[in-house]
Amino acid sequence: MSARGYRRTAATLAAFAVLAGPVAAPAHADGPGIAAAGDCPASAPDVQVVPWALQRLLLDELWQHGRTTGENVTVAVIDTGVDDRNPQLADKVDDGGSLLRNRETKALIEGGGKDDQVGHGTKVAGIIAARRSDRTGFVGLAPGARILSIRQNDSEGNGDVATLADAIHQAVQRGARVINISQDVRGAATTGFTGYPELKAAIEFAEANRAVVVASTGNDGKEGDTYPGAFPTVLAVGASDRNNERAPFSQYGEFVKVAAPGVGILSTVPRSGQCVDNGTSFAAPYVSGLAALLVGAHQGWSAAQVRAWIEQTAQRTEHGPNRFIGWGVVDPVKAVTKAPDNPRDRAEPDPPVQLAAAPIVPRPVGLGETQADRDRRTATYVLGIGALLVALLIGGGVVMRDHRRRPTG
Repeated sequence: MSARGYRRTAATLAAFAVLAGPVAAPAHADGPGIAAAGDCPASAPDVQVVPWALQRLLLDELWQHGRTTGENVTVAVIDTGVDDRNPQLADKVDDGGSLLRNRETKALIEGGGKDDQVGHGTKVAGIIAARRSDRTGFVGLAPGARILSIRQNDSEGNGDVATLADAIHQAVQRGARVINISQDVRGAATTGFTGYPELKAAIEFAEANRAVVVASTGNDGKEGDTYPGAFPTVLAVGASDRNNERAPFSQYGEFVKVAAPGVGILSTVPRSGQCVDNGTSFAAPYVSGLAALLVGAHQGWSAAQVRAWIEQTAQRTEHGPNRFIGWGVVDPVKAVTKAPDNPRDRAEPDPPVQLAAAPIVPRPVGLGETQADRDRRTATYVLGIGALLVALLIGGGVVMRDHRRRPTG
């Protein structure tokens, strides 16, 4: 990376860093070689290929068997705003307003929910609900869903925990059944700052109103809780790579519920086109899109049932969860097509594999003839008989020849 590139990355990371505990920021990609949020240009070209995260899905099966593409479901995106001038988001975004205030002067910053100066929120919204287009292979997981955009953060770190809590309340009051929060506060429960109780109360308010809250785990690549992801009723999402393993930058710990693709993720950018980015910020909306499909197909499910079913159907290599990818990497097709009428409120470990109902009885070792011995004996017989027949044919031929040559009279 050039010196200019390093300076740009460093500036972006500094802008998105969590300051003084209470400040929340978009979960940014972290470290050399990882594109930071905001590096993708606005008005990017359309990308024709189907991104890898969608190549694994049978989208028609996902939407047909699920009986919905997210219609009549509102997903709140609490972020940097969503620019619906992008054709894939046009007429799909409701303006939830802006809560941005300058953190020093407390003056209200101009702009509404559709004003995205960073591009972060537009990418998040596209992963959830971008409509299909002949110009690109990219599409959102729930293209029928609507987006409620609440502008609560920016590249200057003006969002804080108080405005995040307010945004959650507003999202619930405006009917959002899924709330995506691609930002985090590190160590909130242990720093003792005053915003923690308000944030906890907002999460409990969402749970009481059947709103599924999905949050990114953060991109420090270290172990440790981040909030709101670490609240028990929040679906905390880490980032996975193409091998279904934890991305190196993805924050991990016992609070991680599931993982979703977060490396090389294609999505919409302001004005037009698509661009690739990395981060748990873009893994969380993948899960929010799946939650919108489940809510659309099962309106009576509680938030706990939606979370539990996403966890239960995730792809994993262990019977239960671990601290790196939680219950596993989400499987949208399985979650939608196998959904029961009334799932449990919490995921359960997979039962151990049973080879057979009857016990395995050891057989005694004997010295009798084996199948291999019988095969060898049969082969010997066949060869012997074949050789005899050949000899008879040759002998018969010699006898007939001599008989014809014998003089008569």
